[in-house]
Formats: sequence, structure tokens, C-alpha cells
Amino acid sequence: MIYTVTLNPALDYVIQTDHFRPGQINRNKTESIYFGGKGINVSCILNELGIESTALGFIAGFTGKALKEGLDSMGIHTDFTEVENGFTRINVKLKSDEETEINGRGPLIEPADFESFLQKIRAIQKGDILILSGSIPSCMPSDTYEQIIQNLDPDVRVVADAEKDLLLKILKYHPFLIKPNNIELGDMFDTVLRTDDEIIACARKLRQQGAVNVLVSRAKDGALLVDENDQVHTIGVAKGTVVNSVGAGDSMVAGFLGGYLKTGDYAYALKLGTACGGATAFHSGLATSEQIEEVLKSLH
Repeated sequence: MIYTVTLNPALDYVIQTDHFRPGQINRNKTESIYFGGKGINVSCILNELGIESTALGFIAGFTGKALKEGLDSMGIHTDFTEVENGFTRINVKLKSDEETEINGRGPLIEPADFESFLQKIRAIQKGDILILSGSIPSCMPSDTYEQIIQNLDPDVRVVADAEKDLLLKILKYHPFLIKPNNIELGDMFDTVLRTDDEIIACARKLRQQGAVNVLVSRAKDGALLVDENDQVHTIGVAKGTVVNSVGAGDSMVAGFLGGYLKTGDYAYALKLGTACGGATAFHSGLATSEQIEEVLKSLH
């Protein structure tokens, strides 16, 4: 089983209005609600690929109930930890002449809530995969990811897609996969990476520090993987018009895992990951299985 962790999920309320005017009444032209959070995005794409997963994290209040019911209706299994203080956040994303975002804070997660969550983590079995995605809420300790990994069976494979310091702190636990982009990778070594050789060298350093596989997204230049055998795989970017960058990286993680679990072939995993990331980027919202298949056929 694959488990995804989203510590602070959200309902993303996406609205569009013509020529937004601050301080005045504005009417929405279109509005949509999406189930937000990096780990949840991964679960959604895995679902499109026909792969089961369980979404973990914290929810609270009526918004948390709506999030859980929405994912259940999509056929995505959830095992959230419900907390009493606050409610699952709503993120408002306003699209007009400029894009504006107002992100909610989320519920207060008490030590007892975290312990209830860790009980679920301890139940994850040998051979399963745990995906840690996104940032840690301000009400939780900065070593939360480390505590989660310490409560896992040692034979659970960990995937991490998070900020610089969070990734660096967990390398000692030998995560199966980490996915920085080329800018984040450079930040880890206090440099700016300009060439593939520089990216490969830094990815190999992360492997030396403990990562099993290092997947680096490179925006318009495609993606690069240094695998567990120290082999380098590269692929160009999918062809299409980018209309939405939200969730593209999460889609790549889901596609990579899906491709690897189905074939054990890292080159194919990179290809499917690129197709999933591109399909999401080319459409509003997360990609569907049909959209992923269409992009996959265009990659060589």
C-alpha cells in the first residue's frame, strides 16, 4: 500500500473575476473547489493511474468533513486524524488581471493529536511506501518528518518532496526517493546550477548522503534522475501550453512511483512521471488518466 501524508490539507477555492477592484464588490465569473495538499495531489494522480493509496493527515471541522467526503466520493481511501481545535483551511486563489492567493492557517494540532497520527504510522507494514509532501504547520515541531520516519518499520520505503532543510534532515534515513527541482537542489549546496553536469554532481552528493534515488525537475528542460545504481536518466519536457503549475510536481512524483511499481524500470518511471506532470500543467486542475495517456504517447 502507498500512504501519502498531507499535514495541513485544504479546500482550494479558485475564483476568476474580470478586473478585480480592491475595496469594492466584485462578482465571480467562474468558481471551483479543489481538494488541496501535496500528498492529496499524489493520491489523486495515483487514483487516475489505477493505483490504490491511503491519504493521511489532519482534518478538523466542517471543512475537514467536506474534504474527506469529497475524496471518498472519488474513490480515494482516507485515514485522517480528526482534531478538535480549528478547522481545515480554505485557500482562496483569485485569478484576474493578477493572481492573488490567501491561504488559511489550518487547525491547531496538539501533542495528543500527533500521537494519534503516529499510531497510524506505526501500523504501516514492511514493503509499503510512505510519501511525505509539503511543509510542516507552524504549530508542529520542525523535526516532525524525522519523528514520523523514526516511528516507521525500517523496511517501509520513504518518498519525500519538501523544502531544502526538510529534505536534508532526512537523508540519514535513506529515503527511497527525493524530488527537488533544480533551484532547490542548488540551494542545498548554496550555489546556482546551470548545466546538467552540475545538477548530476549535486544529485550524486545527495545519494552519498543517504538518498537512494534523486529525481530533479528542471522546468522547461525536462527532468533528470540519478538512480540507486548511480545511473543517470534524462528526459525532455512534455510538449504543450502551460496553464496551471499547481500540482505538477506532485503529479510527477505519483507518475514516477506508478511507473516504477508497474515495471521496475527507472527510465519508464521517469517517462510516466514526466507525462503526469505535463498533463497536469497543461490543464486546469489535476490531470485525468486520458490526459496523461495523451501526453505519454508524445514523449520519446
